[in-house]
Amino acid sequence: MALSLRSIGLLALGLALAAGCGSPAPAAAAARPRPATTSAEPTGPSPSPSPSPSPSPSPTASPTPTPDPTPSPTAASSADLAGQRIVYSYPGTTPPAALLQRIREGRVAGVIFFAENVGNDPFVLRNAVDQLRQAEQQSPHPRPLLLMTDQEGGLVRRLPGGPAQSAKDVGRAADPTAAATRTGGEAAATLSGYGLNLNLAPVLDVYRTPGDFADSAQRSYSTDPATVGKLGSAFIKAQQTAGVAATAKHFPGLGSAPAGANTDEEPVTLTLPLDQLRAVDERPYRDAVAAEVKLVMLSWAIYPALDPAHPAGMSGTVVREELRGRLAYRGVTVTDALEAKALDPVGGTSKRALAVAEAGVDLILCSARDVAQGDQAAAALASALDAGDLDREAFTASATRVDALRDSLK
Repeated sequence: MALSLRSIGLLALGLALAAGCGSPAPAAAAARPRPATTSAEPTGPSPSPSPSPSPSPSPTASPTPTPDPTPSPTAASSADLAGQRIVYSYPGTTPPAALLQRIREGRVAGVIFFAENVGNDPFVLRNAVDQLRQAEQQSPHPRPLLLMTDQEGGLVRRLPGGPAQSAKDVGRAADPTAAATRTGGEAAATLSGYGLNLNLAPVLDVYRTPGDFADSAQRSYSTDPATVGKLGSAFIKAQQTAGVAATAKHFPGLGSAPAGANTDEEPVTLTLPLDQLRAVDERPYRDAVAAEVKLVMLSWAIYPALDPAHPAGMSGTVVREELRGRLAYRGVTVTDALEAKALDPVGGTSKRALAVAEAGVDLILCSARDVAQGDQAAAALASALDAGDLDREAFTASATRVDALRDSLK
């Protein structure tokens, strides 16, 4: 939120989080109490007890009623389809009534959380998650919301808890694979403790020089693409085995970005040759695809070797040809933060959402902590569908992938 949503530098403990979904942030204080680990599933009204059956000479078992099938996505309205591809966010610690209503309508794919949603009481987020899940159960066709955050480890942790080790720490450990496996499990445990089911991690960027963009916040495992792929896959497997979906980011790679080249703050163009982009930056994604990573987040940088005109997350060449075609990825794709300043030349929220949908990215990460942002993106998509400006079959295929991901989680 996609990952996937990025300020650089080692941030002092206690500073407020940066706005972008992938920007580094200080770890929360370890002294905070851990939240309760009871199930986040809402408790509905207890069913009326069935009366004991009257004795009968030859009781005949009643056939089990066949539940009404969930309507095919092809039968869904444009507004419903659009909402199934939007990840919302909200300010403060209380889910707004407008967001709860969108969820009850079945027009929200998920919600991304930041430190401001946790507040000073670790039980606040748990209570918010309960409200969101209760609304989810009231939707026409209930399925688990995608409840996500960035819990990479080290400096980038939105929730109190592990992993305390950064990716760079893992790469320098005595047994890096064991460390990657442990941190993946720790991330899953932290998210599960709050009722979340999707982590916008791990980062698979292959950094180049000490202090560059990926290395400055210790978000990269190594300068060696094979090592990054191996450790990232260990994190992915451990986390997903524990029931929390993983996100590999930021495809096709931000490892060559110099210090200060932050897509949260400005447009970034990475002019490396195609052979280097594929041999180094895309290399870890082969391992992630083999590890069955559930999501891949697209970068907002421009890669002229692939598409000189569009950021990766708005490029059909990158999404359809490179990621889905060349790397044979079949899972869910997600944008980085839609409000990133790298996209200022594209226009406002509506134009950004349309460009993402045209490129074939499945989930749109509206992480500005403003429900109106998600509403605006959804309205633009629905209008374009009704007007025939977006291909309904391709759009529906994206919504179907998202629904399948939701059905696979709790």
